[in-house]
Amino acid sequence: MQDLLAEHPERLTWVRRDHDGPGDLDGAWLVHTATGDPLVDAAVRGEADALRIWCVDGHDAGAGAARLPALTRVDTLDGTVTVAVDAGADTTLADTVRDGIDLALRTGGLDLRSHRARDTGWVALVGGGPGADGLLTTRGHELLASADVVVIDRLAPRGVVARLPESVRVIDVGKTPGHHPVPQHRINEILVEEAARGHGVVRLKGGDPYVLGRGGEERLACEAHGIPCEVVPGVTSAVAVPAAAGIPLTHRGVAKAFTVVSGHEQIPTLPPGTDHTLVLLMGVSTLRSTADILMAHGRPGTCPVAIIERGFLPDQRVTIGTLDDIADTALFRRVESPAVVVIGDVVDLAQH
Repeated sequence: MQDLLAEHPERLTWVRRDHDGPGDLDGAWLVHTATGDPLVDAAVRGEADALRIWCVDGHDAGAGAARLPALTRVDTLDGTVTVAVDAGADTTLADTVRDGIDLALRTGGLDLRSHRARDTGWVALVGGGPGADGLLTTRGHELLASADVVVIDRLAPRGVVARLPESVRVIDVGKTPGHHPVPQHRINEILVEEAARGHGVVRLKGGDPYVLGRGGEERLACEAHGIPCEVVPGVTSAVAVPAAAGIPLTHRGVAKAFTVVSGHEQIPTLPPGTDHTLVLLMGVSTLRSTADILMAHGRPGTCPVAIIERGFLPDQRVTIGTLDDIADTALFRRVESPAVVVIGDVVDLAQH
């Protein structure tokens, strides 16, 4: 009430004094007493009962003629759902039930898909993080709970997808190194076609849609056809996977900046010092040439390097070396994608 008075004084009349008997209730049809003094609250409640006025007692939820329900509002793709729970005087029970329904709506425990009007569709580009189910955002879960179609990448969190109802159609457009069975232009077309049929479409991607994920291209394709498109950031593998190995990309006194690049592209001109961290995504196949380029531009061969395979998953593996031997070490250990490569002094902080 104090916040309301400060922000909208025209909406609230506040008379600062003690309660003065039944006269204070003249003209009222609802009274909420919450003075903090149980005797005063009981007196107000008794006066309201005598005048046959609805009364909510903030001291004793079960005593008044009216009760405030435990309330929550959940924004779904089909509109805002308001949930109100009444459990008599047991406000803790009401709160518990409300929270349970809220969670079920947000995570898909209550499936609302069959009640959707099919005249309009939408697309959501959802970052799934590095692959562990628990790193998908709450908003990502909410969108999956409303989706009719899910278009997934190879590195999307598959456990989340496996728990979707059978009515949800899953389209796998995953790419592996050197093998792109569904080209990007066709992925764009799939998103537009499915949404045009009135479907809710989630494009579930590994990492973040806007970090080497071509999410910008997909959003522009949707917007060009008038399809509403929401972008939900994900936990980018460039930062999360090194963290899974105990490697901070910046650390006071060790590194104060980092650069993220794709191993498929030309390595840009970077500071040669080992205190500037370099993160390579999709860089396993080009690791030897990358190391040669960096050393040719001034990075010492002793610069530490870490390769983290399958970050956050049960079979995560970390390989550590230096620029002058990491390619041979990776070959010996049969390092494979998906992996994130970290180059710089911060590798010495790894848990391994």
